[in-house]
Amino acid sequence: MEIILLERIDRLGQMGDVVNVKNGYARNYLFPQHKALRKTADNMKLFESKRKEYEARNDMLKKQAEELAKKMAGLSVTIIRQAAETGQLYGSVTGRDICEAIADAGFKVERRQVKINEAFKVMGMFDVALALHPDVEQTVRVIIARSEAEAKKVKEKKTTKAKAEKAEAQKVEAPKAEAEAKAE
Repeated sequence: MEIILLERIDRLGQMGDVVNVKNGYARNYLFPQHKALRKTADNMKLFESKRKEYEARNDMLKKQAEELAKKMAGLSVTIIRQAAETGQLYGSVTGRDICEAIADAGFKVERRQVKINEAFKVMGMFDVALALHPDVEQTVRVIIARSEAEAKKVKEKKTTKAKAEKAEAQKVEAPKAEAEAKAE
């Protein structure tokens, strides 16, 4: 089925593109979400007449998403779950759980905006991408632990490890810089 896109969609196209998609994808997702129109002569005229409206709406949504991304920069959320001594969770942490944790932190994010391939089944610290808009992504750090105290330990270990790696990288780069200076 040929459709006209009303906004940018990953791996499909930009606003105004005419693309061919499966019938079910168009009927069950794109049309109900108001992301596309069926390609007909009338709809082409309608799209061209309302193109500036669609672009203005898209720009407004993108600006709102960019503002939210700036506010969320560096956000870290903690999710407390029961787990075995080996770190294996009794259950899992899904996109819904992450969405609720972000909402508890004071930000409104929909579950479909949380981009994870599969649920987390072990404790630890993970970076999760949020697609706030097709053009705006933000990364949130998710800490999964058995208690708040354990979450702090995980966070401190990661920051200490990152600082150690940075110091090690500087130690490696310093001799190279000195060798280059001597060569000149």
